[in-house]
Amino acid sequence: MLWCKALPRSLFSDFSKSMKRLRWQLLIVFLALIAIGVLLLGQQPVTVQPLSPEPITGGNYTEGLIGQFSRLNPILAYYNAADRDVNRLIYSRLIYFDDRGLPQPELAESWGISRDGTVYNFSLRIDALWHDGTPVTSADVVYTINLLKEPALPIPEDLRQFWSEIEVEALDEHTIQFRLPEPFAPFLDHLSFGILPFHRLGGQTPEGLVNDPYNMTPVGSGPFRFEQLIVEDDLIKGVALTAFDDYFDGRPFIDQVIFRYYPDAASALAAYQAGEVSGISQITPEILKAALAEPDLNFYTGRLPELALILLNLDDEGMPFFQDAEIRKALLMGLNRQWMVDRVLNSQAAIADGPIFPNTWAYYDGISRIDYDADKAVQAIKAVGYTIPASGGAVRTNEDGVAFSFTLLHPEGEPYTSLAAIIRENWQALGIGVELRAIPYDELISNYLDTRNYDAALVDLNLFRSPDPDPYPFWHQTQATGGQNYSQWDDRQASEYLEQARIVVDPTERTRLYRNFQVRFANALPALPLYYPMYTYGVDAQVQGVRIGPLFDTPDRFASVNDWFLYAERSAGGDQFDQPTPFPLEP
Repeated sequence: MLWCKALPRSLFSDFSKSMKRLRWQLLIVFLALIAIGVLLLGQQPVTVQPLSPEPITGGNYTEGLIGQFSRLNPILAYYNAADRDVNRLIYSRLIYFDDRGLPQPELAESWGISRDGTVYNFSLRIDALWHDGTPVTSADVVYTINLLKEPALPIPEDLRQFWSEIEVEALDEHTIQFRLPEPFAPFLDHLSFGILPFHRLGGQTPEGLVNDPYNMTPVGSGPFRFEQLIVEDDLIKGVALTAFDDYFDGRPFIDQVIFRYYPDAASALAAYQAGEVSGISQITPEILKAALAEPDLNFYTGRLPELALILLNLDDEGMPFFQDAEIRKALLMGLNRQWMVDRVLNSQAAIADGPIFPNTWAYYDGISRIDYDADKAVQAIKAVGYTIPASGGAVRTNEDGVAFSFTLLHPEGEPYTSLAAIIRENWQALGIGVELRAIPYDELISNYLDTRNYDAALVDLNLFRSPDPDPYPFWHQTQATGGQNYSQWDDRQASEYLEQARIVVDPTERTRLYRNFQVRFANALPALPLYYPMYTYGVDAQVQGVRIGPLFDTPDRFASVNDWFLYAERSAGGDQFDQPTPFPLEP
């Protein structure tokens, strides 16, 4: 049975009153929550955007340029890097190459190539102007190229010979045609040079051009126009350039670029420390430590188009060990290349794996790499039959009594002397006898490499101004006699890849051919790649927008110069202040 106890009347009455008061309190709270919700719904969400700097025009940039003034004429600047640096800002090129080595339009708006690879047609952009306001036309391009054929001008002989075999014709004011005697896929490499104004120089003879006053007061079509020479004590100490308002790719942010010449990197650094310049054209090894101590000096580093390597004479019967690919791999495995880069080169280099530069369009990242492993290198050498003689000694011999010993030639001076000493030390630890011999660089090439009269040689492979890798001159079997295939590598399959890559126009097919070549090279190692040197550029932190990638020539550090700036205005989400105030950016 369920039951309940009745509550006294007085208690029930008090409870009833309490419940009525609680209902009113709950109702008030509920109504308040509704009111707050309505207010919140009426509010739009507020997004706080950070202020960001927007570049504006203004300011001057002064660079300490290592070198001296000669002529501001791109055709006459092949042997003067300082002139090429200034010319890059004054003159425009038909095309340029990005940091992957791919051609990009500059004065050329577009181009086409015939199926057989012998005819190239280029269309010029119609908005390109010379700094005097005259339009750039096909006549300027044809005139400049015809100068490259002239024997009276200081132009490399191989370049003059190259252009002498090519016909160039202006089809109309903005169309040019090149006709090649045979297909040559790296042809575009040769079109990245400054174009000269025909209307200013067309009446001058090639002989007279060398000393023409034009070379001191040039007219170009680039982002900066010539303003004046800076002369002190009757000597040219610098060049002042001003932003070209009508530049076809947009006016640069910086109003003026001034180059001041210094005889060496130490002088340029001293000028920076004295506040005379805001940049140093190159941070060389001798000033690196001091430059790193400058708190406001930013560093920009890019790979140079050079390869340090050890050439091996593969055709000398007195050194059978060089003819064995397994021994060549062991030789590379026994070299502590990272130690060389860190200790001798102050980390201003990258370990090399082959003859084609990393991160370029032709580079194959899947090639096998050989890391430093002295113990494994010793085992590989022993496996081929070179052992320490039972009678004693430090140099290995084979069963025929041939000693694993040779002479390593290297250029005089640093860093080669220090590098050669480390190489000898590394190889001696493997039981290899190495004698060092320092030779002046020119003599090393002419008297030893050209004549194939050497055992091994430490050298640099210089590919400046050659974005297309074209390894043909250095590794094709036909170049083993009289050419630059100093190792005398005789590999028919590798040579076929290089032959085809020179005549095939399709970039996908060329990439495949170079990939196959690199695999072949990595497996055979006809020479021992060491490192790719780095170029370091120093610019004050006040200068913003600076960036550089791998270089094919030192002026490539100016690839982004149009985006450099010294001043900016603050904006939020792109909205500018009503009265923007220029301010130097904090580093």
